[in-house]
Amino acid sequence: MGSSNEARMAQARREVPPRRLAKQVAIASASCTVFGREGYTRASIDALAAAAGVSTRTLYNHFPGGKAALFRTVVTWTSTEVRDAQLRCLEPLLNPERPPRPADLEPDLVALARGFVDLMTEYPNHFALVRHIHAEADHVPPEVLAAWQEAGPVPVGRALADAMTALAEAGLIDVHGDAELAGAHFMALISHAVVQLSHYGVRPLPPQQTDRLIRGGVNAFLRAYAAS
Repeated sequence: MGSSNEARMAQARREVPPRRLAKQVAIASASCTVFGREGYTRASIDALAAAAGVSTRTLYNHFPGGKAALFRTVVTWTSTEVRDAQLRCLEPLLNPERPPRPADLEPDLVALARGFVDLMTEYPNHFALVRHIHAEADHVPPEVLAAWQEAGPVPVGRALADAMTALAEAGLIDVHGDAELAGAHFMALISHAVVQLSHYGVRPLPPQQTDRLIRGGVNAFLRAYAAS
């Protein structure tokens, strides 16, 4: 599903004339800041057009679906960027040339957790959007929520499940028959407290506190999923 959506988007981009595509990218880039600040519900078409330096007519010309279509474009675009960064964080655990070793398990998981958490600082606009999505889920069109999930959380969840499976096959953890759930638990344990205390990175925590929360989450995960 996700790959087919991305293929359709790539095909659509190829069919858009370069000047029109450049204008759409400029509008989406400016709108990302507005949506991140105001959220989906409060962001008005007038404010979005003003931020992009275009008329509302021009905005609708490029995004006939209006605010919902623009928000979907922005969310999908930023989710794809963050997804690729998260997949890069997972590469060491999925590298067939470097099988997991017991001595490396904790440091590898701490490095993965730190990489994921650090992305909140590297992609502040995206995580501002995610914060608003969670707060306004009942107002965001369902197709936009689905597009966000397919662009980012779903493929990252699959890759994380693959990493958990690799660790289990190496005898380092026991996923109790559900690698996907193990991955979800890992993410919750290493990031939930950081996300809540920092408000999705809006107010970054002191490095020592972040490190303590990350290491505590990894240790809790290893205790829960210790190999039999």
